[in-house]
Amino acid sequence: MSSVCLTFDFDAISLWIARGQTTPGPVSRGEFGAHAIPRILELLRRQEVPATFFIPGHTLETYPDQCTAIADAGHEIALHGYAHEPVSTLDRATELAVNKRSATLIEKLTGALPAGHRTPSWDFTEHTIEILTELGVEYDSSLMGTDFEPYLARSGDVCDADGPYRFGPKSEVVELPVSWTLDDYPHLEYFRSSTFVMPGLQDAEAMFSRFLRDVRYMADSTGDGVTTVTLHPQVVGRGSRMVALEQFVTGCRDLGVTFERCVDVARRARPALVGR
Repeated sequence: MSSVCLTFDFDAISLWIARGQTTPGPVSRGEFGAHAIPRILELLRRQEVPATFFIPGHTLETYPDQCTAIADAGHEIALHGYAHEPVSTLDRATELAVNKRSATLIEKLTGALPAGHRTPSWDFTEHTIEILTELGVEYDSSLMGTDFEPYLARSGDVCDADGPYRFGPKSEVVELPVSWTLDDYPHLEYFRSSTFVMPGLQDAEAMFSRFLRDVRYMADSTGDGVTTVTLHPQVVGRGSRMVALEQFVTGCRDLGVTFERCVDVARRARPALVGR
């Protein structure tokens, strides 16, 4: 069965805190993410699409009503740092503390510890897998080693410029791969810093058309693949982009694929992966 995981990184203001941009202008961009949650939930309800929301602890505490609405609608809530910290900058103690703090907030909201995790930076440290295993996390969705096939994340890799890359042992954490090509942020969002400009502002219909071509390729070439699409409420939640998102959903349905939460795909994939 081929599936699409529609995932939302509900970063809200935490994204701008992580960038050190906390004046009213950048903060208001994060606020829009919370403003867009009701319309996103309505689209998902109308289209009967289960989704996964990766929510930083800061967002859980700042926007409890929106996060409660997400949980009440039956969508999965998974780890995404506390204040959108770039994981590569964290030592082990801080990385563990950030995730434990946010896991406690998710448990308080949903009644269960989170099954899933996505790093805000789409990267790992040498401690990430050990920390996820310690916290009982079943899957991650941050890496790009395949496009449509879940796999087991590794730990203990060694990168030596003078010799071949040495792959560490596989863990029991299922990886649901992501890609920048299937992320709305670089396509649509304009961002400027003192050293960097992300132009964004592309046509949303064209972006989702490219997404749909990936889904079509998956459906034609794999019997049990998954396409993980990464969206941000503060990006995709604006008028015409919501229209394009709904067209993408109906286009996926026309291809015969199903929509699933990440946790359900990971649990279905796990027995075959662990048995290899």
